[in-house]
Amino acid sequence: MQIERIETYPLLYQLPRPYGDANGYKKYRTCYLIRLVTTSGLDGWGEIIDWLPTLDKGFRERIIPFLLGKQATQRLHLVKTIKKWHRRAAAGVSMALTEIAAKQAGMSICDLWGGKLHDRIPVYASFQSYGEEDDWQKKSLALVEQAVAEGFCKLKVKIGGRTIKEDQQHIRSMQEMLQYQAQLALDANQSYDPAAVIEWECLFREWANLLWLEEPLPMDRTLGYKMLRNRLPIPLAGGENLQSASAFVPLVREEAIDILQPDTMHEDGIDGYRDTLQLARHFGLRVSPHAFDGALSRLYACFAQACLPPWSKMVGEEIEPVEWDVMENPFTKLFSFTPVQGTITIPEGVGIGIDVDTEMLEAYRWDGSTYR
Repeated sequence: MQIERIETYPLLYQLPRPYGDANGYKKYRTCYLIRLVTTSGLDGWGEIIDWLPTLDKGFRERIIPFLLGKQATQRLHLVKTIKKWHRRAAAGVSMALTEIAAKQAGMSICDLWGGKLHDRIPVYASFQSYGEEDDWQKKSLALVEQAVAEGFCKLKVKIGGRTIKEDQQHIRSMQEMLQYQAQLALDANQSYDPAAVIEWECLFREWANLLWLEEPLPMDRTLGYKMLRNRLPIPLAGGENLQSASAFVPLVREEAIDILQPDTMHEDGIDGYRDTLQLARHFGLRVSPHAFDGALSRLYACFAQACLPPWSKMVGEEIEPVEWDVMENPFTKLFSFTPVQGTITIPEGVGIGIDVDTEMLEAYRWDGSTYR
């Protein structure tokens, strides 16, 4: 069963109003879908994240010629080679080849992986809190209020991009509005040092609805995380940009983190991603996947979470939530997969069990022009 054809779908959407986090503002959202088709007619979809001009050129000129004619069953070998050139491209190819394997076996992705242990997975509404407007806090609160009205009971908002005083004012206002109707995670995007984090300690002790503090420090500062974990009354989470299970080992070995947050598009393919999930379970740790940048990668995160053994025996806490982008981004709707009351039901069909919206693929196709 050889790979006969590869289709690429680079997609671009220019945001009418930028939003962002401590790393800066997003002025556009992109998506790069690939479809691998075999000589037997089976196909599989994958997703890659990167700047479209270089990604599209590299994928067409190097990765497609390498893949054509190769056996689709040689997933691990092919991914190992491609990740030497472009790790994120390898992740997308891994998704596509995994779906082809599932279709060949007449199984869903979860059944291919041994069967799901959870029919439904909780998700949390993930926000990019900052805007260029002076009233960014008001707009942020309105978005959070809307998500709660839609049934989300877990939320994540940004800190670290403004002064501590301004961010604390923002979160205080949000807590007053929420009145404990929802649990709240705070994401600093590695923007603090330990002294800055400690300025939040009194508030952390005051608020009983906090889920976790995400990436307050750069992720290579293991001892800093260990110190904060021993001091703060809130779980520490992070790891969205770590590229393999081995990269999490220092944090795990030093007991410096509570919740691992791998991303399906940043690791060693979907198989390497699942290795990180198992690493967490082997050490009795929680894992709440990062999945902000794409609909298909988020779907794979939910599949993997559905196959993951429970982290807890506490009723209602068996499985951790997956990130759900609720900001303006049409590409989150490429695959019809929508939460109800903050919970996703895992699809049952063969392969991923969901068709892509082909009209959207054409409506948002990038025309090759420069954007920024």
